[in-house]
Amino acid sequence: MSIFGKIMGAIFGTKADAATPGAAPAGGSSGAAPAAPGAAPAQTVDVAPILDKAVAAKGEKLAWRTSIVDLMKALDIDSSLSARKELAKELGYTGDTNDSASMNIWLHKQVMIKLAANGGKLPDDLKT
Repeated sequence: MSIFGKIMGAIFGTKADAATPGAAPAGGSSGAAPAAPGAAPAQTVDVAPILDKAVAAKGEKLAWRTSIVDLMKALDIDSSLSARKELAKELGYTGDTNDSASMNIWLHKQVMIKLAANGGKLPDDLKT
């Protein structure tokens, strides 16, 4: 399963697994388009309470709203640099993956965009 698929599965539940292969396109420059053009999301999921609950369960301060690393940690997904580079490849990142700060900012934004495109309801401060 792709890393984005794991993120989707952790937030949307196992029903998201069926839609996962299309959720992380192999290429593309913007990565902002919905996974299946013309297909309506199967469900709408309020992302913030799910991630807030996951953070609370961790018992540590994780800033999932601004950090891709913290978001991945909250969901028990490998947040290592190599895993984030793999996620960047999945989502079509064209920048320098050795510039982890820029890549992480881009990854967080793209994950939020893709969650929204696949039925995720985001807080207003995370909408782009």
